[in-house]
Amino acid sequence: MRWRLAAVISLGVNLVLAAAWLIVSRHTAVKYAGLAAGRGVGEIGDSRTNYLVRRLPFSWRQIESADYPTYIANLRDIGCPEQTIRDLIIADVNGLYARRRATEVVTSDQQWWRSEPDPQVVQAAAEKSRALEEERRTLLTRLLGISWESGDLVSIPRPSRAAIVLDGPVLGALPVELKQAIQDVNVHSQERLQEYVDAQRQDGLEPDPGVLAKLRQQTRDDLARLLSPPQLEEFLLRYSQNANDLRALFSQLRFFNPSQAEFREVFRDTDALDQRIQLLADSDDPNIVAQRKALEDQRENAIKIALGPKRYEEYRMLQDPVYRDAVAAAEEAGTPEAAAGIYAVNLAALAEQARIRSDTNLTSQQRNVELKRLELQQAQASTLTAGQDLPPEPPTMPPTPAPRKVYVLGPGDSAATIALMYGLPVSAILAANPRVNFNKLKPGQAITIPPSPLAPGSGP
Repeated sequence: MRWRLAAVISLGVNLVLAAAWLIVSRHTAVKYAGLAAGRGVGEIGDSRTNYLVRRLPFSWRQIESADYPTYIANLRDIGCPEQTIRDLIIADVNGLYARRRATEVVTSDQQWWRSEPDPQVVQAAAEKSRALEEERRTLLTRLLGISWESGDLVSIPRPSRAAIVLDGPVLGALPVELKQAIQDVNVHSQERLQEYVDAQRQDGLEPDPGVLAKLRQQTRDDLARLLSPPQLEEFLLRYSQNANDLRALFSQLRFFNPSQAEFREVFRDTDALDQRIQLLADSDDPNIVAQRKALEDQRENAIKIALGPKRYEEYRMLQDPVYRDAVAAAEEAGTPEAAAGIYAVNLAALAEQARIRSDTNLTSQQRNVELKRLELQQAQASTLTAGQDLPPEPPTMPPTPAPRKVYVLGPGDSAATIALMYGLPVSAILAANPRVNFNKLKPGQAITIPPSPLAPGSGP
């Protein structure tokens, strides 16, 4: 359509120029005829020729420059207003640093294989972002002066965090127009999903996983028309539902921590299977249930192949919460190699616990005592398995001395009779009462009776 419009305009311009040429030609011919009749032929050569100056078309390339000071000088040379110059430079510099942030800052979003952000990456990204922002502000101050912010009176677009972050070596290097197209696809995808979910809720229904899977597939098809296969894979690894589900699975395992290569391989081998499984969800039809089970078995085998025998066994074991607890205890003790031994202790303790709970010959009190004893034994066994020493036994309390006895003398009592009465030697009675004169005892007098050497707790 544009070439037709250009052809019509060009034809019109040519017609106008042709008409002007004819008019000028006739006017010149008449003028020359008059001059020839009045002055003679020889005087015609003294006349001057009039030249028509044609203004060249303006091109923006005439003032653009990779050097900002030159660019600003060119803008001023053509009479561009200062406010417009300020807006152009701010917008251009903002765009430049938006591209640098997208390609130079390594954010945690780019580490799509991690379930939890790496604190060091987060800190480095924040420091790099601050450095770029300071650099941007310094450049604008140098170009436009210290008042460039207060002079920015026109509301112009500023780079901001998009709904999805397109940064990193693959997505960050995409052209601005392509990034905007991807953002548009994402917005339309979210709108379609939300409209369907809202409609289902209005009808009192839960969203159908199969319909949701078809809507997500439509988004993938839209993105595939914009991105190359490597670019599409990078996008799906970061933002697809299947990648999010895979990250959630690894996060539940806590200690598996897949590498970038492992996550990519598992995603590649399971993504298509996950899509097919989602299309068959929530169906009680026996044939569909059998198909879904077969796909789930294929998916598990795909994970096994992607991880390799050793890592797959670790992946499988970590799905057992008892084993995860054993790994946590071993990690806390600083001996991760002891996880298998602690796991065996925990399994044995669980079996013994089940036996105690099911023993009908025990009373409730006896059962509680046995469970407490088992808990202590399990803790001691786990500690020894982890290569640690048991805590020292609590110190033995010194024997509590027997309470002192007092005997009130009666008529005829003596040290000998008292010793015989309590089975003590006379010397013990005398030693316990050093201030008593046993030669002058009187009825009613109180005598201290020492503990018997044969009584419990009276030994050394």
